[in-house]
Amino acid sequence: MRHESKALGKKDVLELTVVFYPRETHGRYENRLECLFKDNASGQKFIITRLVCAAVGSEADLEELQPVAVSSGHASNVRIGYNPADIVLGEAPEPLRAIPWVRRLEAYNIPEPISTVLAEGKLRRKIDSIQEQFLPETLSIETYTSYWQVLLHVEEYQMDEDLDRFDMAGVRLSKRGRYYFLTVPGLAEKRPSVMIGDLIIAVSSQGKPYGGYVHVVENLQVGLSFHSSFPGESGQLYDIEFSLCRIPLQRMHQALSQQTPLDRLLAPNHFFPASILPGQLTLYNTKIADNPPQHQAVTSIVSQPPGSTPFIVFGPPGTGKTVTIVEAILQILDRDPGARILACAPSNSAADIIAHRLIEFGKLGKAELFRLIAPSRSPQNVPEDLLPFTCVNAAGIFTVPNKGHVAKFRVVVSTCVTACVPFGIGVRKGNYSHIFIDEAGQAMEPEVMIAIKTMANAKTNVILSGDPKQLGPVIHSPIARALGLEKSYLERLMELSILICHTSYIYRIVKLTKNYRSHPAILTFPNDMFYHGELEAYGNPSVINRFLNWRELGNKRFPVIFHGITGKDTREGRSPSYFNPDEASLVKYYVKKLKQSGLGERICMTDTDIGIIAPYSAQCGKIRTLLKANPDISVGSAEQFQGQERMAMIISTVRSSRDEIEFDLRHTLGFVANPRRFNVAITRAKALLIVVGDPFVLGLDSVWRQFMDYVRANGGWKGAAVSTDMGPDSADDGYNSGGNDDDEDGAGGHSGSGNRQGQSYLEQLIAQWTAIGSNALGDDENDGEEMGVVAADVPWRERSD
Repeated sequence: MRHESKALGKKDVLELTVVFYPRETHGRYENRLECLFKDNASGQKFIITRLVCAAVGSEADLEELQPVAVSSGHASNVRIGYNPADIVLGEAPEPLRAIPWVRRLEAYNIPEPISTVLAEGKLRRKIDSIQEQFLPETLSIETYTSYWQVLLHVEEYQMDEDLDRFDMAGVRLSKRGRYYFLTVPGLAEKRPSVMIGDLIIAVSSQGKPYGGYVHVVENLQVGLSFHSSFPGESGQLYDIEFSLCRIPLQRMHQALSQQTPLDRLLAPNHFFPASILPGQLTLYNTKIADNPPQHQAVTSIVSQPPGSTPFIVFGPPGTGKTVTIVEAILQILDRDPGARILACAPSNSAADIIAHRLIEFGKLGKAELFRLIAPSRSPQNVPEDLLPFTCVNAAGIFTVPNKGHVAKFRVVVSTCVTACVPFGIGVRKGNYSHIFIDEAGQAMEPEVMIAIKTMANAKTNVILSGDPKQLGPVIHSPIARALGLEKSYLERLMELSILICHTSYIYRIVKLTKNYRSHPAILTFPNDMFYHGELEAYGNPSVINRFLNWRELGNKRFPVIFHGITGKDTREGRSPSYFNPDEASLVKYYVKKLKQSGLGERICMTDTDIGIIAPYSAQCGKIRTLLKANPDISVGSAEQFQGQERMAMIISTVRSSRDEIEFDLRHTLGFVANPRRFNVAITRAKALLIVVGDPFVLGLDSVWRQFMDYVRANGGWKGAAVSTDMGPDSADDGYNSGGNDDDEDGAGGHSGSGNRQGQSYLEQLIAQWTAIGSNALGDDENDGEEMGVVAADVPWRERSD
């Protein structure tokens, strides 16, 4: 926009008023103000340019979310020096003594040569060294144990490094009763993950280390029990070091060390003929009769002869894989009075769901079903209706009955890690005719082997259910990830052609195709992108149509919103985690709209109906800050939401800067170039999906570009607009923030920033990283440092030991 010329003398002052009329309620905008000057005497012209910026949104929200400390580089470890041999240990809690173990658990410490290789050097060099010096050339029956144990050692090394980043210096402890309480700011987000029985080191100002066992975990505090010699004077400061709980890793090593030959399970190379199922199934869940894939899966599982190769239920989002395996378990029990079943899942929440669904039909009583729970879990965190199916000692700690009693339960349900208990207390191998692993795609292969290699014999059948198109196990080490630890047992088996369905033999894989969760508008894009369009929408109309005609929808028949926003991603202090105040405020805006009455006063959402996903822990924390009046709204990463669903899901993608995209790619953070995380995030919603993000940054990735095209084509677009051509060959940036391609008034959030060469480079880089997934490797000198930089923001999965 031009203004009329004005003559200025030497001492004249010209005041210019810049008026900005934003088209949107949230976001950041910038443009150039150019002043053209002409010297009337010489005729020479020159221009003075200034950048003009504006932030639009809730001033209170943006003020509340200002960084407490300006980012000053990436996080660094607190260095605490002491001699480990000098640690004085306190009293161990009752849970560490609750299980009557009869089989000794070895240390399985990281070999010194592996630690030496991992201690220094470039990432690429470390990967090559581990592969050449320690890892077997191929994964086979002969190398199976050593292959996975090497990768577990590499992973443990990185987990220990990651945990060091939570160490604290100069901390006060408060004494209440017999315990000293320590405040752990990130405890609610499992950063760090602390459970009863863990060891925390407190180093006094004199350099004396004291080991305190965790006896109490409440809110943001843990209660520690120290030795009687601990100097607990009021006001004294301590340096705090968190110790990695190695027990889950030790259990994996122990399982891998078992020498039972299980070629058919670890490397199946043949089919088994199909059996003829005598009689028709009398289904517990009669709805399965109308679902051919579910019915086929149940029939196939029940038909398997003892000692079959693994069977897989491939269950995309919302297709009822857990319902299917529960029905199969009940059918097996009906047809074989001698059947004994061990049913596992990677997390307690998933294991609880299995137990819930098994008991709801009334077939299994307390004498038939046992919910095996780790002693470290509090009874307060267990669903009340499951408590009668557990065993609690006089101290109120979860334990187990005697070996003989455990062996007689027809069904034992546990997490994959806690499945070590039957073996650990002396139950014989082969006691279980069937081992079921639900959500198997989320577990490391050595984790799944805790149940299989300790309890299976030549006749035990193994059934896996899960989805390799969703997120796999959480792996901290980029080295272990690159060398194969991220690939689950489920995914590895599905890649073996021997398991593909064959007309002459029993089905080995059945893919479920009826989605009972989502509105068709929510399901269509991930269905076409990841599942070849085979999924069918079968959700309850009264549920999935709940938001049709909602006043916030761009298209009243399309319950998907992409709200484009140009915000500002930033970090706080020395935290490696990013947050975006503008997006957080917009998320709050949508929560407020969901909580208000609408659609003729009929919505009024409850907090538990709403879920919010963000890829960075800092953004999750900032959103919780704004939603402190709604504590029951779940806010977390895609990893934390996998396997869950909500009536309405809001996704904040955070990134609004191209400068950090390459860093994100190297460490597989965020949603960009991570199709699995994208898939999980957008498939949690039943009736409403809202995505808040910067289309300019997200549009660099082809999957996101196609998703945004899909939303825009169906009228679901709001906020910062994109041009009609978002492809990599577009002649311009393709993005405007004002909803108008002809942006004369300079309201464009990215006006003047269209560097096609730079954008093409990023597009090529994202395509490269997407193609090779999370095995992306770098060769920079700083790779070793950057591995540590990102450590504190890697999700810590729910521990279930």
